[in-house]
Amino acid sequence: MPIPETQWAQVVEKKGGPLIYKQIPVPKPGPDEILLNVKYTGVYHTDLHAMKGDWPLTLKIPLVGGHEGAGIVVAKGEMANGLEVGDHAGIKWLNGSCLACEFCKTGDEPLCAGQQLSGYTVDGTFQQYAIGKAAHAIKLPKEVSFDAVAPILCAGITVYKGLKESGARPGQMVAIVGAGGGLGSLAQQYAKAMGLRVIAIDGGDEKRQMCKELGAEAYIDFTKSKDLVADVKTATPEGLGAHAVLVLAVSERPFQQAVDYARPRGVIVAIGLPANAFLKAPVFESVVKMINIKGSYVGNRQDGVEAVDFFARGRIKAPFKVAPLEDLPKVFELMEQGKIAGRYVLKIPE
Repeated sequence: MPIPETQWAQVVEKKGGPLIYKQIPVPKPGPDEILLNVKYTGVYHTDLHAMKGDWPLTLKIPLVGGHEGAGIVVAKGEMANGLEVGDHAGIKWLNGSCLACEFCKTGDEPLCAGQQLSGYTVDGTFQQYAIGKAAHAIKLPKEVSFDAVAPILCAGITVYKGLKESGARPGQMVAIVGAGGGLGSLAQQYAKAMGLRVIAIDGGDEKRQMCKELGAEAYIDFTKSKDLVADVKTATPEGLGAHAVLVLAVSERPFQQAVDYARPRGVIVAIGLPANAFLKAPVFESVVKMINIKGSYVGNRQDGVEAVDFFARGRIKAPFKVAPLEDLPKVFELMEQGKIAGRYVLKIPE
């Protein structure tokens, strides 16, 4: 199929929005880039932050957001290795890095000072055709469906990396805060696939049902619990607390509360990124319990390969709903209201 000159996209023309659904030129790939005909793209809370521009990162304006795009490679530059025209591929949050600094050489590409971020510092996947650096785009098995794999490309990789960073071992218990959301629904499955036991923390009966279906051993509803810390501890062996805590929340309080129900030598992994929030923990309790508090960003290239492999082998099934690209503003409204169980995936027009 010939590549058109123009395409449909959701564009943020000024910080804070609104989104404008309009036609824009189709970009041309540079020497080390691919052009992806996007079929489906996930919607992530990061995309809402991008529209608002409320993170301390340089924001491209005008901006096409989105960073979980799955589709078909339709063009490539002469130095774009590892992918061929016709391959199925995904574009992730980390669109590109220098590949030459200390961090890139040691598998910490997300820490590269020269990183390019899809849907934030460079245009992303809320469009029909998107550009990605070939070194960071991930080749997808042709047997996997574009809609189902899209949420793996950032949300899946991110929680998989967080679980690895926690150091939790098979048989140990991990508390997942925000377990019923897009990240949490995947985190539960990766945890189970890695042999971990899950305590799900979230709010509402719809999320309770979903978490139970995903195999959580306990569900703590923070909207109904009279003592969340006690409830989490009760759900753990000997009442000592969780071996690891993944905090995926979009507000500050859960980050501060995690120390209270982590067991001695527990590891708290901060993944959620609420705007203008701070990590705070009591020094005495953190010291005498030997608590480890750490941040976990997106995974590197190998983490991406591993996360997709779990999915391709049928171990991960992301709960998602499908909406057309033009409905992105409605999806953002539901996201802000906390009414999304699982994820939304946008179908890109042909």
